[in-house]
Amino acid sequence: MAKILLVEDHEEIWDFLSRRLKRRGFDVILAHDGQQAVDKTRAERPDLVLLDMNLPVMDGWTAAKTLKAEPATAAIPIIALTAHAMAGDRDKALGAGCDDYHAKPVDFSRLLSQIDAALGSQAAAP
Repeated sequence: MAKILLVEDHEEIWDFLSRRLKRRGFDVILAHDGQQAVDKTRAERPDLVLLDMNLPVMDGWTAAKTLKAEPATAAIPIIALTAHAMAGDRDKALGAGCDDYHAKPVDFSRLLSQIDAALGSQAAAP
């Protein structure tokens, strides 16, 4: 099954999401700040990154830009997870390099559909 890097600094959210994703058969790796996200993506090469945008050390926008700028990690899909749901926030996340956007609170069934779509498009990529 696919390996997902979950980048979230709020314990309640990463605990909830990691348990539900593992129950669905995903291999889940955790990072709690943007720098860990970049380091673990480089080291672990996950199939997908779920990236909170409001993170300590390095924010999600910077982490996404960093990962998309590196040839070794550029093709890994990133789904932004954010409480920012104002007009323009989706475009800001996509502009930073995220492939999709999911506003909190998390709608788990919708998030699973986004994960499946991102992994499916990755498998179809040359």
